[in-house]
Amino acid sequence: MAGGDSEGAGAVPRPARGPILSVMETADRGARDPTAPDAVHTGGCLCGAVRYRIRGELRDVIACHCSQCRRTSGHHAAMTSVGSWQLEIIGAGAPGLVWYRSSASAERGFCQRCGSNLFWKPTGGTSIAITAGTLDGPTHLRISEHIFVADKADYYELCDGKPQKPAW
Repeated sequence: MAGGDSEGAGAVPRPARGPILSVMETADRGARDPTAPDAVHTGGCLCGAVRYRIRGELRDVIACHCSQCRRTSGHHAAMTSVGSWQLEIIGAGAPGLVWYRSSASAERGFCQRCGSNLFWKPTGGTSIAITAGTLDGPTHLRISEHIFVADKADYYELCDGKPQKPAW
């Protein structure tokens, strides 16, 4: 989710400060449809140190093939997105979450223990992207499009018929 990020912006990881964002005050009705406005989703990192809850609709997955997403994931990044107010870090997870300013325009959230790539957020933005693979399943999400395909690695092809954009 580069959005024009430049490589290696001299960033230094910084610890998260408590819950990232407040959560919408809605009743947990246990909805299973990821597109339902009252849906509740959970997820977390590989080691379990960072857990999160999302209340509300998830956007379909966008596969980002930019060089930064490739480097943080080892392939491309598959991300869904919500309004930042819909995300809550739960349990004791907040101290395990660190943010890395990957460019002047974005930060990436990782688990400081296991290194899981969890979040991407634009500087000053109102949304946050969540790495789809960190959601507890089943998610019922689908890839809707590919972005930054001009930067994709040369060892794979995109053959799923989804729209392919050279940049954002």
